[in-house]
Amino acid sequence: MKAYLFGWNPVKFKWENIDADIEKLNTTGKLVDNWSVASHKTIQPGDRAYLVRLGPEPKGIFGSGHIESEPYLASRKGRIYHRINISIDVLLNPEKEPILTFDILKTGNLAEQTWAPQASGISIRPHLVDELEGVWLDFLANKEDYL
Repeated sequence: MKAYLFGWNPVKFKWENIDADIEKLNTTGKLVDNWSVASHKTIQPGDRAYLVRLGPEPKGIFGSGHIESEPYLASRKGRIYHRINISIDVLLNPEKEPILTFDILKTGNLAEQTWAPQASGISIRPHLVDELEGVWLDFLANKEDYL
């Protein structure tokens, strides 16, 4: 499976309704959001997506999901770029609960990946995908240990 990293910087874009989105996901089991994607030529529906918080601390992975759409063109502030829809399966509020921080992501083999990309929707190195998924699932199962 291929996987991609989607960046969010709360300084550049406020996620005003993150708590409502988390509640919607927890209540309905479904949350779809659209994100810009740099790797628009290779990304496909079904690929894995990880959401990474950039900017101020805490920095790290705070959500995951699967790509739900083919890339499509969109316009924002007069600029045309590619976007995709992500069906989010996990969403954490970095201001209120632990996230998978760069301290963990920059250890072992995972240190080979750029975790603070300049563009959203970059490819995660194929040989790291399974390891990242394992670390993410382990983190989610034990996140109370990170308080």
